[in-house]
Amino acid sequence: MNYFSSDFKLGILGGGQLGKMLLYDTRKFDIQTYVLDPSDEAPCKIACDHFFKGDLMNFETVYNFGKLVDVLTFEIELVNLEALAKLEDEGLKVYPSPKTLKLIQNKGIQKDFYIQHSIPTANYKRFPNLKSVVVDILDSKLKLPFVWKCTEFGYDGNGVKVIRQISDLDNLANVECIAEEMIPFKNELAVIVCRNPSGDIKTYPVVEMEFHPEANQVEYVICPARIDDKVSEKARAIALTVSEKFNHVGLLAVEMFQTEDDEVIVNEVAPRPHNSGHYSIEASYTSQFENHLRAILDLPLGKTDSKVAGIMVNLVGEEGFSGNVIYENIEKILGWDGVTPHIYGKKQTRPFRKMGHVTIINENISEARRIAEDVKNTIRVISDKLNN
Repeated sequence: MNYFSSDFKLGILGGGQLGKMLLYDTRKFDIQTYVLDPSDEAPCKIACDHFFKGDLMNFETVYNFGKLVDVLTFEIELVNLEALAKLEDEGLKVYPSPKTLKLIQNKGIQKDFYIQHSIPTANYKRFPNLKSVVVDILDSKLKLPFVWKCTEFGYDGNGVKVIRQISDLDNLANVECIAEEMIPFKNELAVIVCRNPSGDIKTYPVVEMEFHPEANQVEYVICPARIDDKVSEKARAIALTVSEKFNHVGLLAVEMFQTEDDEVIVNEVAPRPHNSGHYSIEASYTSQFENHLRAILDLPLGKTDSKVAGIMVNLVGEEGFSGNVIYENIEKILGWDGVTPHIYGKKQTRPFRKMGHVTIINENISEARRIAEDVKNTIRVISDKLNN
């Protein structure tokens, strides 16, 4: 099929920043794009060929949108699975497949999948609701501390909480959830795997992630990870196994823990471009977004090696500010060598909302990390007024 400068139509479910960055590459290749998102202010709106406003969880909306395009992908997992399955049954190419997404969308099902396929992961227990978690604690069937996760609709640190005492459960949603054993770990790692329908498969280098202690969001992504080569090889091998078992097409981000004794266990996965791969736009021979596009169109995959060390700093809304966004001191970091900001196009900020990221590239990883700290301490995402 002729994808370039043709009548071919690529559909993207979700119009957020991941879709917007994917559109950098569809525009580079002159591939026609259709985007569906519930918000009139979706970041993708300014960059796609055709924008449709609609509910991603509504069967009819997703199904009818899918009938307009030749290949359908998504930048967010919270989409109507039944509509995707029907479209695939009718012959539409949907990547990743709804069969894969069904195993990933619910974290309880995802954890069960790892156990069924002997993929190392933390011990856990599934619960139908929060009340049953409380009962197990009171009956001494569940030991504190543990990590509570809602099985669906969690994002950017929402839906995850460390429970050290029973009162930590207060104000959590009474929804299906899992209680996961807390793992003492040295590092949080991630590996992005790209795979096309023909079976060609590549992994990006292992990255190291540093998290904000309160928001449970990634603050820094460091590539390459500052770990032993044997641990790196183990992490990439596990990521390839996870990809093979899920039989995914496109990108799969595999988040992992490196334990105190240098074992590697899987935390969770995302079947799409991912925050842990944003550094690749500047630091890699082929960005994660271009390789996702190549993969879902069954084109040859691009080289995944890094040209230079890269560190990504997330730009999130400052605490105490909500409203029209202001990027304070952005002109200062624009004057620094190897520093590239990406602004996602969200007009309204709020505490810890992802508003952009900054990539720092440098031949020396330690120097890149130092500059990343300076970036974090210099730029502030605030608004035109303080919260009351």
